Amino acid sequence: MRGGFIALVCVALNFVLCVAHAETTVVVSDTQSFRKAVLNAKPGTTILLKPGEYKGGLYFPGVRGEADKPIVIAAEDETNPPVIAGGGTCMQFTDAAYLELRGLVLSGATFNGLNIDDGGTFDTPAHHITLRRLKVRDIGPKGNCDGIKLSGVTDFLIEECTIERWGDGGQGIDMVGCHNGLIVKCTLRYEDDKGSGIQAKGGSSNITVRQCRFESAGARAMQAGGSTGLEFFRPPLKPGGTYSEARNITIEGCTFIGSTGAIAFVGVDGAIARFNTIYRPKRWAIRILQETTAEGFVPCRNVQFYNNLIVFRSDEWREGGVNIGPNTAPQTFVFEHNWWYCIDKPQMSKPNLPTPEKDGIVGVDPMLVDPEAGDLSVKPESKATKVGAHAFTAKKEKQQGNKSDIGSR
Repeated sequence: MRGGFIALVCVALNFVLCVAHAETTVVVSDTQSFRKAVLNAKPGTTILLKPGEYKGGLYFPGVRGEADKPIVIAAEDETNPPVIAGGGTCMQFTDAAYLELRGLVLSGATFNGLNIDDGGTFDTPAHHITLRRLKVRDIGPKGNCDGIKLSGVTDFLIEECTIERWGDGGQGIDMVGCHNGLIVKCTLRYEDDKGSGIQAKGGSSNITVRQCRFESAGARAMQAGGSTGLEFFRPPLKPGGTYSEARNITIEGCTFIGSTGAIAFVGVDGAIARFNTIYRPKRWAIRILQETTAEGFVPCRNVQFYNNLIVFRSDEWREGGVNIGPNTAPQTFVFEHNWWYCIDKPQMSKPNLPTPEKDGIVGVDPMLVDPEAGDLSVKPESKATKVGAHAFTAKKEKQQGNKSDIGSR
């Protein structure tokens, strides 16, 4: 009898422990219950928002999951997603960790659509943040207003998000002092001369922008670097150090349509742009600039630009497609195996590069499938199959196929 009692107690204790560690799902349908659920969330909590509109201006400090128990805030039905509308910022998370947002729409904020930050405590960044299939639109519309604003965030993923119409002086995705991030398969749309699409500055490092689509995504569609107030750098600046606005930025497999300048390198120290397709930029394919010239800051330098496809018109092309500003080190840029083609005047296809290019292709029609309809892949008979965004996609698919073959043996 005694043995049976002990066994019963053990079973009860195990049940209590299981309940204590169980993941919780909370379904909400209004702003008040949503706010309460987030503020009460524990590691492992999933909050599902029913379709409908939720009032923006939501501020959530200290939402922190754990490595194997993230806090998830998601649409209950992504085919009919909830809309978080209005407010100065639709949603702001400060000092968050292991947090995932998925399938939400953020719209109509007057400042930022989504803000994730470290609360100004630079030594304790927000970290392990995942943003999936968000739609952020109609932010601002005037001034330095961003679709997604990240300040002091490390180890993050932004995947399959769509950002449209942010502030005319802001960015679709703006990163200040952010590190170890991947932005993949996102779409950014706006107007050619307003703001920037994606920007990494303020000491940001180890950021990859992969297979994104930029459609008239601002005056500088992709900006590696920028201009940041010195007090906002993460980690903070120290006397005697060597600094840059950004370092180790990779831009690969992306498609750029329009924009005043497709890719701007602004005070960056080390970047790679490869396997991108740039179609009809309104002035430049590349900009090399330096906007932060304080003591200790290195000139814009050490950029590799290779296997890109650049197609343009002569009446939309300035300075041979490359704009170089003062206080930069363009002699450190490396160009290799890029494909340059001027649609209306093929004889004017040669770019004005700051250093000689190795194995560049100039003046040969890449044979795009249907550029007016947005299809910038090349026809099977094209000789440009190994450059541009389509080449990166094919390369990735081949690598994944090889991994699948290995895994099945």
